[in-house]
Amino acid sequence: MKKILTVLTLFGALSLGPAFTGFAQTDDTSMTDTSGAQIMEEPADAVVPVEEVPEVTAAVETERSFHQTIKDTFIDGGPFFMSFVLICFILGLALAIERIIYLNMATTNKPKLLRDVEEALNKGGIEAAKDVCRNTRGPIASIFYQGLERYDEGVDMVEKSVVSYGGVQMGLLEKGLSWIALFIALAPMLGFMGTVIGMIEAFDAIAAENNISPGVVANGIKVALITTVAGLVVAMILQVFYNYIVAKVDGIVNDMEDSSISLIDLLLRYRTVRS
Repeated sequence: MKKILTVLTLFGALSLGPAFTGFAQTDDTSMTDTSGAQIMEEPADAVVPVEEVPEVTAAVETERSFHQTIKDTFIDGGPFFMSFVLICFILGLALAIERIIYLNMATTNKPKLLRDVEEALNKGGIEAAKDVCRNTRGPIASIFYQGLERYDEGVDMVEKSVVSYGGVQMGLLEKGLSWIALFIALAPMLGFMGTVIGMIEAFDAIAAENNISPGVVANGIKVALITTVAGLVVAMILQVFYNYIVAKVDGIVNDMEDSSISLIDLLLRYRTVRS
């Protein structure tokens, strides 16, 4: 029995010995490298600090790069033709903004104006109605005032006065549209002219170098494409403003015509009541 226990003990020692030896070697290896120098292990949950770039700095760099790109593109397109395209854009945009402000200020609350004029006619007569129109801005109120000024000459004269002065107000509403249309047509023309000049420069470079490699003709073609794109972009932007202005003018003109008819009917009823 003792021999059996001795054999089992020896067998267990022989079996567990290599395991403890391997564990010890693994622990030592984690603490030392091959040269015997001690190495400190980092915790598993340690976070390696990462250098963060502030978002504001990135935004500033992006903005600068955008402006720099626009500047480089303007210079590459040729300052001469690109300057004319830029002038067309600035003048056309200024006229468009001025027209939009003017038309928004010329818009009148038509039902309210008709109601106020009718109340003034019933309470104070023609002079009170003229005061209401005088204190109201917009072409509709101006047309009403001109019609009321001719009331003593008859309803027919009121109608003629309203129609004539309506034409004058329509001309004021459409003032400057022809210049915007000119800049819309002129900007692409300047771009196409830059295209032609750029192609001429490209062929001159080919003739001078006696070579048609891409490097020789790239500069002229680049100028041609940039000026064309700039002219088309300016024309498209101004065209959007132009269409908005034309639609606004048409709406005001329709209100003027409708209001003129309502004014004639109102004066006819007023004359009938007075008589």
